Amino acid sequence: MKIGFVVNDVETEKAQYTTTRLALAAHQRGHEPWLMGLGDFAYQPDGSLSAKVRTATAKKYTSLERFLRDVQKPDVVQEQKLDDFDVVMLRADPADDAEESPWAPNAEIAFGQLMASNGVLVVNDPTSLANALSKAYFQHFPEAVRPKTLISRDEELIQDFIDDLGGKAVLKPLQGSGGSGVFLVNSKESPNLSQIVEAIARDGYVVAQEYLPEAKDGDVRMFVMNGQPITVDGEVAAFRRKSSGEDIRSNMSTGGKASKVKVTSDMLELVEAVRPKLIADGMFLVGLDIVGDKLMEINVFSPGGLGSCQALYDVDFSPAIIDDLERKVAMRRHYPGALPNVRLATL
Repeated sequence: MKIGFVVNDVETEKAQYTTTRLALAAHQRGHEPWLMGLGDFAYQPDGSLSAKVRTATAKKYTSLERFLRDVQKPDVVQEQKLDDFDVVMLRADPADDAEESPWAPNAEIAFGQLMASNGVLVVNDPTSLANALSKAYFQHFPEAVRPKTLISRDEELIQDFIDDLGGKAVLKPLQGSGGSGVFLVNSKESPNLSQIVEAIARDGYVVAQEYLPEAKDGDVRMFVMNGQPITVDGEVAAFRRKSSGEDIRSNMSTGGKASKVKVTSDMLELVEAVRPKLIADGMFLVGLDIVGDKLMEINVFSPGGLGSCQALYDVDFSPAIIDDLERKVAMRRHYPGALPNVRLATL
């Protein structure tokens, strides 16, 4: 199986990233993993698609560091036709390019759609990812699993909403991820509300969300594949992320610490509630961020943390993901042209 991994920039990838783990798992299972950045695509005059891609050429690797080092060697860059790939995983984070390369997220979607139309299995489904570029996508999931939310640029509306919540709420931008621009507003900080709203609204709409008391214990990142929690050897790919100090953000990129978590019935019921939409939208691999019995966010672009899961439970979850992609490719051979990308992505 020839599998491509689309990242923001191959040169900025790190060994501990989930994408690197997935690529190495594919290599170890005898597949051909290739990495490409968002600036590496080309639409040729004959209508074909190509990209500058990189791979690791040694037969065996015992470390992520050595594997990625070989991938990033400039002498292994090749121009290849994307139609020759069996699977392409879109793993670029739109937030990483929001300021310096605002064109990049749309390029990922556009070329992903072109690849899918040419018969390449593209996950997650690029057309659904286009809808998910905004946090408004989150509002399409069942109300029962979402915290109370207001999306607005009107300071008065936001203030009234916060007052209705008892004077405490979380404010964040409609666009973005990774904990950037997230503020906890309470009665002590109400005099600063105007400045906070102005700072967030400078780049678009403001999301005001109820603060959940359980958030003091951090949140839970759970990996879901084909609408089901990823489970290997009886362990679920999930872990608790707790912020350091007074920072309300628990993202690992902002200093959050990982620990084991007991998966509760409330968490599983939440997965059941969101499964139909994830499947309908072709969201093959996602990261659910859970606080209590509520879903705070859904990372559909580049959910990370498989390394934390492996370290905590001594289980490598990456091969299960690659095996499932292999199963889908085999399924497509049995039904050539009969299964649309959005359907095959979560079968």
